Amino acid sequence: MVAMIGAARRQRYIDYDQHPQPNAILLLGLNEMINMKAGKFLLFLLCVIAISNTVICEAPPTCPADLDGGCGSDDSGEWEGEFFTGIPKIVYEGPKSKNPLAYKWYNANEEILGKSMKDWMRFSVAFWHTFRGTGGDPFGAATKMWPWEDGTNSLAMAKRRMRANFEFLEKLGVDRWCFHDRDIAPDGKTLEESNANLDEIVALAKELQGTKIRPLWGTAQLFLHPRYMHGGATSPEIGVYAYAAAQVKKAIEVTHYLGGENYVFWGGREGYQTLLNTDMERELDHMARFFEAAVAYKKKIGFKGTLLIEPKPQEPTKHQYDWDAATAANFLRKYGLIGEFKLNIECNHATLSGHSCHHELETARINGLLGNVDANTGDPQIGWDTDQFLMDINEATLVMLSVIRNGGLAPGGFNFDAKLRRESTDVEDLFIAHIAGMDTLARGLRNAAKLIEDGSLEKLVRKRYQSFDSELGAEIEAGKADFDMLEKKAMEWGEPKVPSGKQELAEMLFQSAM
Repeated sequence: MVAMIGAARRQRYIDYDQHPQPNAILLLGLNEMINMKAGKFLLFLLCVIAISNTVICEAPPTCPADLDGGCGSDDSGEWEGEFFTGIPKIVYEGPKSKNPLAYKWYNANEEILGKSMKDWMRFSVAFWHTFRGTGGDPFGAATKMWPWEDGTNSLAMAKRRMRANFEFLEKLGVDRWCFHDRDIAPDGKTLEESNANLDEIVALAKELQGTKIRPLWGTAQLFLHPRYMHGGATSPEIGVYAYAAAQVKKAIEVTHYLGGENYVFWGGREGYQTLLNTDMERELDHMARFFEAAVAYKKKIGFKGTLLIEPKPQEPTKHQYDWDAATAANFLRKYGLIGEFKLNIECNHATLSGHSCHHELETARINGLLGNVDANTGDPQIGWDTDQFLMDINEATLVMLSVIRNGGLAPGGFNFDAKLRRESTDVEDLFIAHIAGMDTLARGLRNAAKLIEDGSLEKLVRKRYQSFDSELGAEIEAGKADFDMLEKKAMEWGEPKVPSGKQELAEMLFQSAM
């Protein structure tokens, strides 16, 4: 029996032998008890407990970014040292470089098709993903706790994040950033308190920006707080509508104050779960009135930035009113707002709407509405908005073809509305992800330039439509060919001969530039 019990005990603690734990060392003392004097054993035991407590119970430092042990030079809690120690300023080293902290394809000042890469790209870092992303998802808790975080959402912590943001931008060599109001400053108990918090953080951001850095765009977070469960501009409760208007008013003001070049409306909850309890027409009318008021206020304060609508088909609502680029364009035309807004196209949202990013960009472009790109992608095997960094060279090339045809994006640009994977938890991963995303789009730009300079693909497309380069084709495209004229030609020509679409050749030509 004794032998059986001993065997069971050994089996129970087998994991401790394979994977030593701090308290496992206590078990070693049991074997020594018989042979050791009581005093020696007690001394041994006390030492073991002290070591164990040191390993297990020591509280983590609140600001490891300060390697000297403090968070700042005064009692304010602000850390003014270096956050990303050991990370150099990222430079271009060329395609042969094996350095993960260097650009291989993005050479900021290199000229492509008459414009520098920096001007084609106009890269921006998204504050909410880079500095507020936790790694949490619907099935798991946060996995990220950056060294400068203290676990709070205090004003002191918000200031520390803002300083980290600008050090990150400087080292990455990017001079634009994007933000939601509630991501950069804590929500207060009242609207007045929230505004005061935002003012304090924005004042610091203005100081840290200097003259070279500015927001690509700002926006208001009208989706997280419970008050917005039914939407903001489309909420059936007038108090929520008014609160959302006040929040947007303030967000436009601070974006203007910081020199922002655009302002984005993302209707995260502007939609419905069921039409049984929804007056869709009234909600759409309310949203139009909301946008009209935003246009009027923008002009009142002299904000010259572009107002952007960001289409998204679903998640979290069953149906959102800005489903895709075509839906948003139709909305703007219906309410006479087509000249006041452009679109911020997000590639992952395009996927969720059943389109490619290229399709959404082209739809926005041909409607004169392409204003900005949220550079990310989704996983085709996952049905939600995963916000991954774009790494697909083919997709990046198609994106850049649209951007080139658009003549660029200014005053918009490419915002990295993308986040690290849940399992990526090193500080350097923040840099690696952005470097890879920037290199991917830069490589896409180079490939798109090759395609345009070669001209073979464009020639193939022109050839497909060459029958319209005729006198009748010109009349059709000018709206001067009626059905009588077309019927006469159809009878004269007889059965038409339909040429090959040459899709495989088009794909071959495209791949030749990769």
